[in-house]
Amino acid sequence: MKVAIAKEGDAVSEHFGHCEAYAIYSIENSTVDRLDDLVSPGHTPGFLPGYLAEREIKVVIAGGMGPRAIELFCENGIDVVIGVRGPLDDAARAFAAGELVGGESACHHNESGEGCGSH
Repeated sequence: MKVAIAKEGDAVSEHFGHCEAYAIYSIENSTVDRLDDLVSPGHTPGFLPGYLAEREIKVVIAGGMGPRAIELFCENGIDVVIGVRGPLDDAARAFAAGELVGGESACHHNESGEGCGSH
């Protein structure tokens, strides 16, 4: 299974749509292999779920994202884990071991679904 972790440097990005790239991991039977990073094509609302689905990504991990983005990922067959912080490799290993604990989104949108201008 391919997992994309929104990244800033070597850490999980606070917001999937404004990250510099996605660290792509292949996870099979608890074995984690880091693949090439996928440079972010930029934040265009509604684009990233299809873009990542075309690349066979099955899970996206990020510090945060808005509710509409989560809905779009689900519509594209991609599971989402938000509220994750820390080093990329630690997050990937924890996910592979079934120990990754998500939490509250680091990104807070207003009722219109807009926000995160500071991420």
